[in-house]
Amino acid sequence: MLERSKLAENALQALHDEDYDRPFNTQSLNHNGLIFMGGRASESLNGDWNFCVDLLDTGLRQKWFALLPEAPEDRKEPWDYDPYMGETVPVPSNWAMLKEKWYFFEGSAWYTRPLDVGNVDDEKRRFLHFGAAGYDCKIFLNGQFLGNHYGASTPFCVELTGLLQPGRNWLMACVNNTRTRDRVPMRNTDWFNYGGLYRDVSLFETPRALIKDVFLYLLPDGTFSQICAEIEICGASSGEATLSIPGLSVEVSIPVSNGKGRVTLSVQPELWSPDNPVLYDVELAFGADRVSDRVGFRQIERAGTDIVLNGEPLFLRGISVHEDDAELGKVTNEADLRRRFEHARDLGCNYLRLAHYPHDDLAARLADELGFLLWEEIPVYWAIDFANPATYLDAENQLAELIKRDRNRASVIIWSVGNENPDTDARLEFMRGLAETARKLDPTRLTSAACLVNHAANRIEDRLADHIDIIGLNEYYGWYEENFDDLAAIGRNSDPGKPVVISETGADGVIGENGPPHGLFSEDYMAEVYRRQIAVLRELDYVKGMSPWILYDFRVERRQNIFQNGYNHKGLIAADKKTKKKAFHILADYYREIAAAEKNAGMAS
Repeated sequence: MLERSKLAENALQALHDEDYDRPFNTQSLNHNGLIFMGGRASESLNGDWNFCVDLLDTGLRQKWFALLPEAPEDRKEPWDYDPYMGETVPVPSNWAMLKEKWYFFEGSAWYTRPLDVGNVDDEKRRFLHFGAAGYDCKIFLNGQFLGNHYGASTPFCVELTGLLQPGRNWLMACVNNTRTRDRVPMRNTDWFNYGGLYRDVSLFETPRALIKDVFLYLLPDGTFSQICAEIEICGASSGEATLSIPGLSVEVSIPVSNGKGRVTLSVQPELWSPDNPVLYDVELAFGADRVSDRVGFRQIERAGTDIVLNGEPLFLRGISVHEDDAELGKVTNEADLRRRFEHARDLGCNYLRLAHYPHDDLAARLADELGFLLWEEIPVYWAIDFANPATYLDAENQLAELIKRDRNRASVIIWSVGNENPDTDARLEFMRGLAETARKLDPTRLTSAACLVNHAANRIEDRLADHIDIIGLNEYYGWYEENFDDLAAIGRNSDPGKPVVISETGADGVIGENGPPHGLFSEDYMAEVYRRQIAVLRELDYVKGMSPWILYDFRVERRQNIFQNGYNHKGLIAADKKTKKKAFHILADYYREIAAAEKNAGMAS
């Protein structure tokens, strides 16, 4: 057995030490190591990887990562796992969707693939880029541990410079999706716990001195006439970068000192908006490194109870969405995303809430192109260990990775730091810190969270509201809360002083053979909830948007009655992503009414 091999070093320790994970839990792969990817050439590592589930973490105990290729007949010990032979799975994928026996599996799984390298150029640096791995991902190359990353939905980079050898190299990833009390999210959630390497994996090369980060934005000063560019360089402390924006006749040098540079440009870009999603090609060079992006410039702000885009108040006509597919699980692609935005367009939306975690970065890029506003968030969801510094570190890192990834996307207007958390002192400190981090990393966008209602007093009441820009409100009157009169009372009793967005509302409506003809879970009941919600909410002048729950029915473990069967059926469209329910058309009519009123008001002014 491998516990007695020289790899494990100590048989008893390998079998009995429950601290086996500690040397591999460095969380060294984090936002500090992210590399700006815009315009970079890369080699896709998608495709078939060797795979094995590992419920007991035998791989870390036995040090599977240190096994060298060896023919079975030549081995001196029996291997419990063979990284180089046997079962394969596609990357990207979720293991739950590949085999029935893996459907509810939570634990570690090992991925292995070769990296064939020609001559190693000492003047170049090489990195891996992982779009996401759910949840804890430990990376090994040729038996050497390179670090691990926390967070199921944010990207990370791994530097391979000086570690690759000419010829064949072996890359291994140990991915663990176990729910624990100190993670973000915690153990109890309301979406399926998919595991695996489910976004793209790639290998890319850079010069020794490289452009690590680029942040371009319209200064939020109300003049719409100044663009700021902030850059970070890795591998050189000083020098000069060149920024080019041909569409604005910009060609400017940016001095770099201590690895950073900043310049403010007096230009007047055509402003990005849902009605006019204009994007500018941007190029940045430093030494031999080149990156590019397509960036829209716009200003989003709060004024009293208004949300203001480019100086004009707007109503966020939205819908919430999950990353979930009946066949692919959490894996998405461009066709799936374009279908999502087309359905949002049919609904009359100008806005989507990407719940409850960072979605694929292509979602925001397409929203830039197609003209949709976005709310993006991290999974500080329900019960969180708010008093635990390690949990805060996890949440803050996920927020930083999301912001650094998407802060050049004009479509993103809101960073959300939490959802439906109890109002305690520890929670307030935790989430206030996240809101401050969001503003520090990005002063150009609004912050939000799904806040709380005092049901005894029937009013919006949450101490966190003082520390964010937009009050998100999840309310399910007509579904989890029976009395619609209470919703009207909340409207009368509340004076938030800030815009409120109804971040969630709705009801389950099951269609087809499993759907009841009337009452709870029927399509007609769902439609009536939407009619009554709209009637009440249209009277509340501080409600400046809504994103009902949800666009598509989605998979979730905790919903198991005879109508749900492992799905949340609050989707306005069924899980087939084709069949629209009655409530879809009710909401679409309301959004068309709002859009027409805004258009008429604009013409009158």
